[in-house]
Amino acid sequence: MEDCIFCKIAHKDIPTKFLYESERVVAFRDTHPIAPVHVLVIPKRHIPSMNDVTKDNAELLGELLLVVQSVAKDLDIAQSGYKTLIRTGKHGGQEVPHIHVHLIGGARLSENIRPIA
Repeated sequence: MEDCIFCKIAHKDIPTKFLYESERVVAFRDTHPIAPVHVLVIPKRHIPSMNDVTKDNAELLGELLLVVQSVAKDLDIAQSGYKTLIRTGKHGGQEVPHIHVHLIGGARLSENIRPIA
């Protein structure tokens, strides 16, 4: 999608320092972090939300989660722990219509992540 900010980031139309990049996935720091470590892991391919995932995307989703694990290790938060979050739709708090995994850590985290107003 030409107006999707995450597509623009993934395809380097918007300069962003990647913490990880492969042929299909990139990871970068969230511009509005809610914890000391707040990274977004996204596919380069546009998939609007979890509601748009098909069986054909299973391998890609697995890769996203393996990248989360790898980045957590690289940022030295794997042993202490972290949260992963995938928001879906307006009521789920999804702000960008491009599937993404939040990797959140670097401090003791509360039980709840507050919804965005």
